[in-house]
Amino acid sequence: MMNRIDTFLNARAAAGPGAQEQATVAGRHVQPTPQSMAAAEGKVGEMSAATILQIHDAMARARAADAAGDGVACKEALAEVQGAIGP
Repeated sequence: MMNRIDTFLNARAAAGPGAQEQATVAGRHVQPTPQSMAAAEGKVGEMSAATILQIHDAMARARAADAAGDGVACKEALAEVQGAIGP
């Protein structure tokens, strides 16, 4: 699934407009967070921040379910990811 997500995101990034990363805030270097990256990608029209967070949350649930040996919950979470990124 991670390969599908990476392929999807790389294709969307290549097709969309670029954006400049802001590396400092108040004179300090700031590492991007998943939420800030989602917001930045949403601003350039690649994907909505809500969709990116949905994918992130579903992948976290899938990993946790896999680690717990819960195949049904893992598959359900992966199906949510697939629905978010499309065919």
